[in-house]
Amino acid sequence: MARDPLVGTTLAGYALLDRVGEGGTATVYRATHPTFGECAVKVLRERLRQDKTAVARFLREASYGTRVQHQNVVRTLETGQSAEGLHFLAIEWAPGEILEGYAKRHAPIPADEVSAIILQIADAVYAAHSSGIVHRDLKPENLMYDPATRIVKLLDFGIATSTDATADDRLTRAGFFVGTLMYVAPEALSGEVVTPAADQYSLATIAYLLLTGALPYTAKTPREMFTQLLSQPPIALNKAKPGVQFSPAVEQAVMRGLGKAPTDRFADVLAFAKALELSLADGGKAEDGGGFMSRMKGLFRGKN
Repeated sequence: MARDPLVGTTLAGYALLDRVGEGGTATVYRATHPTFGECAVKVLRERLRQDKTAVARFLREASYGTRVQHQNVVRTLETGQSAEGLHFLAIEWAPGEILEGYAKRHAPIPADEVSAIILQIADAVYAAHSSGIVHRDLKPENLMYDPATRIVKLLDFGIATSTDATADDRLTRAGFFVGTLMYVAPEALSGEVVTPAADQYSLATIAYLLLTGALPYTAKTPREMFTQLLSQPPIALNKAKPGVQFSPAVEQAVMRGLGKAPTDRFADVLAFAKALELSLADGGKAEDGGGFMSRMKGLFRGKN
């Protein structure tokens, strides 16, 4: 691999130590700064400097990161353009590892750990919803997890949208969906504007993965996945993997979060996370430990 020309240089006061990640639009570096200390710096790819839509998305991500102030969302430190014309976004350095890799190595993950992870993500996403932001790309790859402390941090608002955005502001053509197919809600596939319920679907998919080590659909190609999402129900949680079984309450909570229609799901993402937490009490066993089932009935009573 060719050496990254930015590694070892200083960008707008940030000493770029090494490259730690990259996507279609930006590269992420571990950096240090005289004021902020260790941090991460996202740099828009040079070839996109003149792409007005790419620049607008990059700046929008920075603005959303500033709007959502929460302990489980990485803090936005600074955004700007260097003297060389490179757009950058500096965020706090979150210790740990990407949740996707952790899940691949350790799932099925113990029930109490899953509860802790999902509750933190839900709280962060609910804070975004309360600020009028729908994430649209919630997935393990966009989450940093520190197993030692069990702290989760939401990393990325790259394709998030505002609930009050106008058609011109959405930066997405009608008829095209945004997101990651394995985690995207069915209603997003039409390219229509999605609601916070779409993030709940994505979070339920993450919970399904952490609990079983599998995903709700078994498609082998994007086309097949697209078809299954639109026409088939997800695989029931207790059929995801042989020998991995949960109480009916756990399965009911996860599968409701994966409801095909937004109205089939919980009232909000926190209601889903709290229902899952209750159902996973005592490791997700079916036994009722003094009022557990009555509390679950209260959460499940009625649809949105």
